[in-house]
Amino acid sequence: MGKKGKKEKKGRGAEKTAAKMEKKVSKRSRKEEEDLEALIAHFQALDARKTRIVETPCSPPSPRLNASLSAHPEKDELILFGGEYFNGQKTFFYNELYIYNIRKDAWTKVEIPNPPPRRCAHQAVVVPQGGGQLWIFGGEFASPDGEQFYHYRDLWVLHLATKTWEQVRSPGGPLGRSGHRMVAWKRQFILFGGFHESTRDYIYYNDLYAFSLDAFTWSRLSPSGTGPTPRSGCQMTVTAQGSIVIYGGYSKQRVRKDVDRGTQHSDMFLLKAEEEREGRWAWARVNPSGAKPSPRSGFSVAVAPNHQTLLFGGVCDEEEEESLEGHFLNDLHFYDPVRNRWLAGQLKGPKVEKRRRRRGKKGEPGGANQQEMKGTGAQEPLEVVREVVAEDGTVVTIKQVLAALGPAGRPESDNDEDDDDGPNEAGVPAVEPSPRSNAMLAAKHGRLYLYGGMFEAGDRQVTLSDLYCLDLHKMEEWTVLVAMDPESQEWLEETDSEEDSDEVRGAEGGGEDEEDEEDEAGGTEAGALQTESPDTHPSMDDAESCEEQEVTSSAMYFLWNLPPSPVSPRPERRPPSATRL
Repeated sequence: MGKKGKKEKKGRGAEKTAAKMEKKVSKRSRKEEEDLEALIAHFQALDARKTRIVETPCSPPSPRLNASLSAHPEKDELILFGGEYFNGQKTFFYNELYIYNIRKDAWTKVEIPNPPPRRCAHQAVVVPQGGGQLWIFGGEFASPDGEQFYHYRDLWVLHLATKTWEQVRSPGGPLGRSGHRMVAWKRQFILFGGFHESTRDYIYYNDLYAFSLDAFTWSRLSPSGTGPTPRSGCQMTVTAQGSIVIYGGYSKQRVRKDVDRGTQHSDMFLLKAEEEREGRWAWARVNPSGAKPSPRSGFSVAVAPNHQTLLFGGVCDEEEEESLEGHFLNDLHFYDPVRNRWLAGQLKGPKVEKRRRRRGKKGEPGGANQQEMKGTGAQEPLEVVREVVAEDGTVVTIKQVLAALGPAGRPESDNDEDDDDGPNEAGVPAVEPSPRSNAMLAAKHGRLYLYGGMFEAGDRQVTLSDLYCLDLHKMEEWTVLVAMDPESQEWLEETDSEEDSDEVRGAEGGGEDEEDEEDEAGGTEAGALQTESPDTHPSMDDAESCEEQEVTSSAMYFLWNLPPSPVSPRPERRPPSATRL
């Protein structure tokens, strides 16, 4: 009894401490949120000018991370909403809606009156009701310099059949947050975790809410058992049996004044609805077997047709006293809830057409020469290592492994007689996405789609806009649907005297003046990034001259021509959500 009483007392103490911190954060953040509300209202006034639905075929969306990518419940389409982009000086937020037609391999920008305000790190859930609905809750907005934050607590629904946005106002819902997770469960949404941050304080949540799709009401759940500690950016998926799995995530805590330490969680919990007790839930800790993912944050999650959970990429942070290094990942893992087991997503490699080569007979020049060339022309895989020194002295090490070439200039094969086709038999380099975090992931018809995200090279953040597809049945190789456009990369060095007099214009890449110009001349769209395309791009041979070049998008083009080094120091200034989602 004594131990139990101490445990309960300790639990109540933790709840009181969390309540005090929540009140403290709420009070301090209220002032800066009021400042940002004026900026949000400005952009909503611009959106209010749209009075009709406009669907425009377009090129792929601009680079972004922390957007949402959802599969349409009835059509062969993917729905992309929101996101953020950081160019070294300012953070840009979006509330654009894009539709990707899978069969036609084509993008369409859909402008709908009265959309949700610009945001990132929200949650989007699709349900089949009424011809399909896309529900969005919460998310984050920030000042252009990324120093002030606004966390939404609003709920929106996009009616896909009629292409209309509707804000659903229901009291008693979760507090404003981003980095939370939300899933559809029967006729409800279940929401867990997330974080709220002000300039000086932050709080991570582990609360649980349910939203009824019938009554349009929120209710807070209080499951029995011990659940996950507060966190954001975790995996939250529903099993075929109706349980909810929570895995991993990120949180940070203050170890002393102005010093925070992050935690990359790797524990797993199961949330189950109690039988014969409607509305009652229970937590249980589970320990899966198999090839578990390494601890990480910023990973992406989707659910396969067989209810297996797919986990891709992320970043593993190594923190020192005054530094933070991130190892970016591009591996794929499957979680099988039936067997409670992790599986590594091993790709078989591209299939090559069988070609039975003729063996040269004795005395024939061809056979002898072939043997001779095979013996003398075999080469080892070539690793190219280059160092790029930026203007600020940052050294970025970039590695590229080239397949060994045979005498004819083709990749060397271990077996010249193609009687047995093995994985990647001809030595063809496997196509795969570059290491990244905070990417968007969705599954449709047994295919996995990966869009965007970011990685870091020195003190620079490279935000991606590429699109990959993987056939989950064949598991051979990724297919590039949209290649990365180097010209879309922009990086502006921080200056001592930043020109922030036009912050409203910079917050979204477009302001009221730009909107007026757009109305008159059909120019660039509001919220789109304006980047200057360099006239020339440095070639591979110009690596040494990069030390003397100004760091522009042309320098980023050079960096892109070689795969990024997965390990790079974490920059001091980051977009609002990138380290914790």
